[in-house]
Amino acid sequence: MRVDVVSIFPAYLDALELSLVGRAAHSGVIDLHVHDLRDFTHDRHRTVDDTPYGGGPGMVMSPVPWGEALDHVRAQVPDERPVLVIPTPSGRLFAQSTATAWSTDTWLVFACGRYEGIDSRVAEHYAQRADWAGVREVSIGDYVLAGGEAAVLVIVEAIARLLPGVLGNEESVRDDSFATGAMSDLLEGPVYTKPPEWRGLDVPDVLLSGHHGQIAQWREERSRERTADMRPDLGAS
Repeated sequence: MRVDVVSIFPAYLDALELSLVGRAAHSGVIDLHVHDLRDFTHDRHRTVDDTPYGGGPGMVMSPVPWGEALDHVRAQVPDERPVLVIPTPSGRLFAQSTATAWSTDTWLVFACGRYEGIDSRVAEHYAQRADWAGVREVSIGDYVLAGGEAAVLVIVEAIARLLPGVLGNEESVRDDSFATGAMSDLLEGPVYTKPPEWRGLDVPDVLLSGHHGQIAQWREERSRERTADMRPDLGAS
């Protein structure tokens, strides 16, 4: 999978060089490229924003540098059609099912907005382009961030860990909260490791029993309890 990220703060994306995503990039599972939007400006102030038409607070990111930046990125692989991803609070909710679906894409290009967002004509233009595979406007939650970079870190990590060869034990994704399967509407329950006793707290006896059926039943019961407590909106019964 190729991943391109365009931002006015490219150093923000240095975290993509760490942990699972970093290993995936270093091993070639992910072909990662970060671009500075200001490299596509032509004035001495490297301006990327302007006042909004119709009035209102804040500034809006200009479509001019965005068009040049995205066209530059697109030209890097002439035979492929990328998907443009725009993190925005007004987008569709990004969920585990989204990460699973996107993990089969071959090329994602992320546009990190700032201020009041990117001029809406950018999304409209690239949605109409035959040499692009579409535009996805997504939100990682019902809150507002200063920019799209943090959302990109979340989205890329959620996708990367699903790619073959990224996790040391690929079976572990099956037990994740929100993973697809029989318990997909349940949060993952509590987990434990050595030592068996720590500061007066013991690991539950059932996990030390070696009885796989009882362990599985205990884990499901704890998952249902946690889901009912933390996320009753999921409606687990």
